[in-house]
Amino acid sequence: MKRTDELSSLADIFGPVIMSYTRAQALEDGVLVDASTLAREAGFNWPVALTRAVWEDCVAWTASDNHRDVYQDESGRLWDLLFMAAIAIRSSRDKGNQLPLTLLRVPRDGHSGLAEEVTLKLLVGPGDNGEPVITILQPQED
Repeated sequence: MKRTDELSSLADIFGPVIMSYTRAQALEDGVLVDASTLAREAGFNWPVALTRAVWEDCVAWTASDNHRDVYQDESGRLWDLLFMAAIAIRSSRDKGNQLPLTLLRVPRDGHSGLAEEVTLKLLVGPGDNGEPVITILQPQED
């Protein structure tokens, strides 16, 4: 064991990394969905991604959904989510790295045409290279 004054990295303290899973891998695997292109149009300066669960619950919409529910489209639903995220950021007075995000969205349940309120979590953290990135998650997700 090294002396405390000889420890220069986390690997000196904890040992080598056993496994890591990068944001890029999560995007490639579909665990995260990149929303950065439309997010830039909505005024975001940092990359934005949604978890697959958020995408499926709040954004995903198919032609079949239009026959069962009211007419909507994915780009409009994504725009609504990003717009509400921008408002949440601008109106927040918290100093932390996460904040709640409230959104009205029509559920994909096949019979409801009325929007329901959902609460999501917006998290700002480091990307794979330490750059700031935004991730929007379900409240129970990490």
